[in-house]
Amino acid sequence: MAYNLLKGKKGIIFGALNEQSIAWKVAQRAVQEGAEIILSNAPIALRMGELNKLGEECNAPIIGADVTSNDDLVNLFTKSQEHFGGGVDFVLHSIGMSINVRKGLPYPENNYDFTHKGLDISALSLHRVLQTAMKMDAINEWGSVLALTYIAAQRVFPDYNDMADNKAYLESIARSFGYYYGKKKHVRINTISQSPTRTTAGSGVKGFDGFISYAEKMSPLGNASADQCADYCVSMFSDLTKMVTMQNLFHDGGFSFTGVTQEVIEQMEK
Repeated sequence: MAYNLLKGKKGIIFGALNEQSIAWKVAQRAVQEGAEIILSNAPIALRMGELNKLGEECNAPIIGADVTSNDDLVNLFTKSQEHFGGGVDFVLHSIGMSINVRKGLPYPENNYDFTHKGLDISALSLHRVLQTAMKMDAINEWGSVLALTYIAAQRVFPDYNDMADNKAYLESIARSFGYYYGKKKHVRINTISQSPTRTTAGSGVKGFDGFISYAEKMSPLGNASADQCADYCVSMFSDLTKMVTMQNLFHDGGFSFTGVTQEVIEQMEK
């Protein structure tokens, strides 16, 4: 069901890779709610070709951008302003990568070159996006920016590795930039801490099936799906949430505030 929550709004969605991606679902829901969008991902992701399908479905231009490149981001926002005839009303940052995770290196043995690369892509990229947008006045007044995160920023999940550090930094950037962009143009910036979700990126984490099973047992409402996360993102892009900013918003079925559940106790007693 659509409510026209984003009628007349324009946005940029970073990070849609395939139909399992949360960003893919957000793009679909945003368009269903009346928005016009531009899709962006790294050049290597564009070469995979799947994003073309989403672009056609959403009638959305695809503009490649390496989020570690200031020039690429300037190009993206320049073309978006040309396409829309002005600024955008919302931005989704759904970007994360850890070479340490891919290589199976345990956290105490992280390769720092890999760590720097992952931090640049997964977290510092949000600062680059916001800095570029602010300099170019590319986000309209009362715009909304969301970045996707995970509770490993606050709690230890051993195999999540340096992505936990990346997400903690990402959340800090959202808070800090939220102050400055809020004062300047009432742009609100938040992070959504989603349940473990079977995306391409998430499935690359060792023991991910265990993450999902444990979270399902620990969440009174169960794990939140990618489609449900898309619904939440749409509500945060809408004018119904104008006064929410600088927050880390848990979208996890209650996992984040549950100490233990009967299901977990019974499992441990077996």
